Amino acid sequence: MIIDCHGHYTTEPKPFMEYRKAQIAAFEAGGAMPAFPEISDDEIAESVASNQLKALKDRGADMTIFSPRASGMGHHIGDEAVSKTWTRHCNDMIHRVTQLFPDNFVGVCQLPQNPNAPIENAIEELTRCVEELGFVGCNLNPDPTGGMWTGVPLTDRAWYPFFEKMVELEVPAMIHVSGSCNPNFHMTGAHYINADTTAFMQFLQGDLFSDFPDLKLIIPHGGGAVPYHWGRYRGLADMMGKPPLREHVMKNVFFDTCVYHQAGIDCLFKVIDVENILFASEMFGAVKGVDPETGHNFDDTKRYIDALDLSEADRAKVFEGNARRVYPRLDRHLKSRGL
Repeated sequence: MIIDCHGHYTTEPKPFMEYRKAQIAAFEAGGAMPAFPEISDDEIAESVASNQLKALKDRGADMTIFSPRASGMGHHIGDEAVSKTWTRHCNDMIHRVTQLFPDNFVGVCQLPQNPNAPIENAIEELTRCVEELGFVGCNLNPDPTGGMWTGVPLTDRAWYPFFEKMVELEVPAMIHVSGSCNPNFHMTGAHYINADTTAFMQFLQGDLFSDFPDLKLIIPHGGGAVPYHWGRYRGLADMMGKPPLREHVMKNVFFDTCVYHQAGIDCLFKVIDVENILFASEMFGAVKGVDPETGHNFDDTKRYIDALDLSEADRAKVFEGNARRVYPRLDRHLKSRGL
């Protein structure tokens, strides 16, 4: 089967996003929080069936590891209480999608992060989503300030309680920022790629995986700038006296294929070992629309993989095997369904 490891619910029913606007407005005005609206299963089913599910089938994939809208996480908006309430609603919506379409979607959770709250406060929601809702991973924001980067690196011990829980629950995290409130950084064109690249450099500088040899982290969007500058990072590791990157970082870190042109995918596969690459499209996310040079959607990334000269064994790893290895709860979920 073909598993897309990076999908977001970006087609939510209108009342859901109206609730979020009302929640933010109430916080800013110092008023009472709004009640969450009634949203029917039919509304949710329609929002997915004619969008993500249709595209998934049309493009030849089978399942999406599905999470809330990344740009909508908004960890820099409001306080911790606002984030907790919003996050719970977002994750409950993902769970409803997975219940309506169990053959095609499995959940990954948003976390109730806030710049002024310790990350261990997010453990309760992670545990709920994994143990009660059947989710197989989480999206972890390395910069909940929204582009201001005032927090500590991912290798700082402040993150350790959360990493300990991830290992205990056997779930990976996709390192994924949310919106940018810094006018210097366009959200999807700069902030996302900055974060991917920054996270990798933090892992290179630190020794996180000596303390957490079983921790698994996915850096999306093809690893940001890393594959293109692989020689730079190899050289920096050597200058810092670190082990080779394949030993120091790449036993625990994986990249996805959310790269929206053939040359970029070609570079990714020439530089990064196939065992570290997971198929993904991020539909519908950062780049929508048809590429005028090819006549196909930019985010139809399966076409780029199909065009590669891969062995059948390596193709199977990218499309399915690596995801099942990185997401052990997904593997068990699929085996329970006879897959």
